[in-house]
Amino acid sequence: MGKCKMAILLCLMAWTVQAQIRVSEWPEGKEGLKRNPDYEVYVKPLAGSDSEWRQVPNLDCEVDVRKVRHASFAEFEMGGPVAVKVRNCRADALGADGRMAVKVKPASRGIVARQVDERTVEFALQRPEFLSVEFNGERKQNLHVFANAMLTETYTGDEPGTINWTAPNAQDIFMQDARLIYFGPGVHKPKDLPSGEIKIPSHTTVYLAPGAVVCARLIVDRAEDVRIIGRGIIAHPLRGIEITYSKDVLVDGVTVLNPQHYTVYGGQSENITIRNLKSFSARPWSDGIDLMCCRHVKIHNVFLRNSDDCIALYNHRWWYWGGSSDFDISRATLWCDWAHPVNIGTHGDDRSETGETLENVRIHDCDILFHAGDGMLTIGCGDKNTIRDVTYDSIRIEDVPKARLFEMRVDYSEKYNRAPGNRVENVRFRNISVTAPEGNINPSLIIDYDKQRSVGGYTLENVTVNGRPFRPETDVVRTMTVK
Repeated sequence: MGKCKMAILLCLMAWTVQAQIRVSEWPEGKEGLKRNPDYEVYVKPLAGSDSEWRQVPNLDCEVDVRKVRHASFAEFEMGGPVAVKVRNCRADALGADGRMAVKVKPASRGIVARQVDERTVEFALQRPEFLSVEFNGERKQNLHVFANAMLTETYTGDEPGTINWTAPNAQDIFMQDARLIYFGPGVHKPKDLPSGEIKIPSHTTVYLAPGAVVCARLIVDRAEDVRIIGRGIIAHPLRGIEITYSKDVLVDGVTVLNPQHYTVYGGQSENITIRNLKSFSARPWSDGIDLMCCRHVKIHNVFLRNSDDCIALYNHRWWYWGGSSDFDISRATLWCDWAHPVNIGTHGDDRSETGETLENVRIHDCDILFHAGDGMLTIGCGDKNTIRDVTYDSIRIEDVPKARLFEMRVDYSEKYNRAPGNRVENVRFRNISVTAPEGNINPSLIIDYDKQRSVGGYTLENVTVNGRPFRPETDVVRTMTVK
């Protein structure tokens, strides 16, 4: 092989290795994002030891409504195995023995970090992962590493039929029959929309490019065939994404940072897919994904750290009716600073003759990283609801400071209900493991309203707490409200 061909081959090989990683720059300043100085994050391809480390911006996020603190997150894209390096710059980086204890979670991913110098650790990723990196037990101001899959669908904003928010004089950029709404790198705010919202019409793709920061809520209302995709960030909206009276909606890849209310809010909609979503919130009622009277929903590979319920499934509330059914939730990593990682039921239509039904829910292959409250897996049945056919399967719960594994209640809450619920039936708990300091797991609760309005049969299979079998006779307390 000639020298020229060899040089071209080596250049192509080098480009291929570097092409495995994409690191985006983010706008900073008053309207942009804020960097967090606690950690420095670097990434490089795992193949090719001579590859250079590339620094990943470490961005600030607020967490925990009870005492708001500043954690951080670093995002990049990877198209092959990578090495990640983290330098801990905090004043408390070193323990009493001069070393750092580090955990990379979820533990189910099997990722082990090795300390390479006094303040630096490295670990390898074989595939995209959403992780928490915790030093010396610090869980409130920790580092989140979001290694996204490489984007395969990208846009430039020059495509025909595009609403381009980066275009000059963008006060009135809307057009009829648009097929693409493009947010390029930079900060985007509705310039003449005082409500701080952007409505998405049917048959539209919304693309948030890497480096794009959208300071508005995106509303899909009475629409169909809508996709909200990309690697951009929706920052500090009233809500992140609203999906109401709509169908065939995809949310894929974006990050929602500190909304005042929900991250994704769904009402009376169907055929919703939410995947690769990341979320942080630190305000009262700033839930992750809340869905009311929705059907045929898939949630996959999300990381939700919220100061209220991470995922809540309800029947009637506000302007939505019709019951709920057919949810498949998988590979969700849930961090609940306050309330419940998963909350099912609560609201319903007490004015109907028979009430509404919420049914066919499967939650599987999920990790819960933090919870300090009551039931981690909660079913609260009020307002004449019937809740049935709920399966929790392959759920891994680690290092929770204080909690109950589950609560199932047919009750009447003066705060949320106008009538008791009807019944909970056919709930399955399978392949669930809980690890926690001894004494930190309280007994699970089953509360019947009366003999007719009660929790029916439920099953337990391979459920353990700190390695021992979960025992209903000692680990569950059952009571009745009206005797």
